[in-house]
Order: sequence, then C-alpha cells, then structure tokens
Amino acid sequence: MNVIRILNHLFFLDWQVQRAFPKGSLDAIAQAIHASEQTHGGEIRFVVEASLEGAPLWTGQTTRERAIDVFSQLRIWDTEGNNGVLIYLLLADRSVEIVADRGIHARSDGKHWATICSAMELAFSKSEFLPGTLTGVASIAQVIGQHFPAQGKRTNELPDAPVVLT
Repeated sequence: MNVIRILNHLFFLDWQVQRAFPKGSLDAIAQAIHASEQTHGGEIRFVVEASLEGAPLWTGQTTRERAIDVFSQLRIWDTEGNNGVLIYLLLADRSVEIVADRGIHARSDGKHWATICSAMELAFSKSEFLPGTLTGVASIAQVIGQHFPAQGKRTNELPDAPVVLT
C-alpha cells in the first residue's frame, strides 16, 4: 500500500481536472481526434480521470489496470476493424496508458505506445496538458495510419469528444 499515492488521490479535487482541461481544451482535443481520424481507419478515444476512489485505490489498482477497465466500459473494442485506441490519463498520478484493440495490437509494436506515453507524461509534468495531448493524438494517428490507412468515406464508430471521469 502506497500511502503517499493514496493521500494524493484522496486530496485530488475535481476542479483540478477542469483547470488542466478547460472546455476550450476539450473542444480542441475533440477536433484533433476528428481530424486525425480522417487520415486513418482507426478510432481514438481520450479519457481523463481525476483520481481513483474506494477499492481500486485501496487495493493499489495500477493505471494500466484502470485503463483496461475504461477501455471495456466505453466499448472501445466494439469497432468493425478492432482498431480502437484509448488514451487514458490518470491525472492524480499524471500517468498515461494507451490501450489498443486487438486489430492494432497484433500489427503494432508496443514500443510505439510506451514512447508516446512517456512524451505525454513529460508534457503533463510541465502542466502542458493540451500540447501534450495533441502531440499524443497525432503520434497515435501516425501509428494507426501505418496499419489502417484511410480508405474512402469512413464511418465514425466512436465519439470524438473526450471523456472526463471525476
């Protein structure tokens, strides 16, 4: 049990998410996701969560474990090409995880995701939330585009708007 992490999560307040990601930033992220999806055949979702609460916090749920839960809850796996990608930010930890559906995971080296996560975490450590997110979306779009290039008119299978969990 990491007492410092628990205290950090317990005292992390919802307004801190709004300060890091005001409405204008969320709108810019949605637009970036929409624009990127015109260049490839995948789907990107961005989720930011303020902190963990209850059992997940007390049992030491990792950011990765939580990201997989969110991936499932938002049904990001439910795309025709199994090519959805989740960018999950646990703001209290300033930790980023990328979860790729099996269609992309089978074709892409996981090193891409780790590099993108590290770059985003570095930006977030400097409170550069919007630039860090936009760079992450663009980087993920490049990886998806290598394996699922855009082909004609596409259907947007998942919402582009970021999800804020508080």
